[in-house]
Amino acid sequence: MIAAKPFAAVALFVALAQTAILGSMIEGRASILRSGSEVLLKTAPVDPRDLLRGDYVILTYDISTISTTSIAGIRPRDGEVANLHVRLKPGADGFWTVSQASFDPLQAEEGSVLLLSQPITIYGWEWESAGNLIVSYGIERFYVPEGEGKPIEDGRNEGRVSVAARVSDDGQAQIRALMLDGEPLYEEPLY
Repeated sequence: MIAAKPFAAVALFVALAQTAILGSMIEGRASILRSGSEVLLKTAPVDPRDLLRGDYVILTYDISTISTTSIAGIRPRDGEVANLHVRLKPGADGFWTVSQASFDPLQAEEGSVLLLSQPITIYGWEWESAGNLIVSYGIERFYVPEGEGKPIEDGRNEGRVSVAARVSDDGQAQIRALMLDGEPLYEEPLY
């Protein structure tokens, strides 16, 4: 009977720790959706299905292709892994576009949002000519109910799909809504 008490205490501690970790992950995402700065992003064409999570639409954005000539500051060494800091500003059409990029942190500016890319491995050849870096922001997949992905993909390929995303102060993004022809098709709940 005495051995059962330490086991129960350890099991309770493990359960509480797992719950706290999951809760913090959920709250982190909800916090961005609740209070992040909203940006409207134009999508570009791409297809698929995740066997574990169901149908999803692959999204890529105009802001995912960044000219190496527009990247300011010190460039990472060959083979180095770094995050790109990207400043977005609203365009005349309402979609946000890249106005500045740097591997060094950028200062906040009124009327802009700072977005942080996923880690990128840098290769020297990318700087040899005026090329482009393709970056990800962690918002390249949107899961939809089974069987509903194809019409969205068709709309995306026709340039009719856009995304309203929220960006936190530290540059993390979450998709708030997937839109077709400017109208919300799917909106993300906070929890």
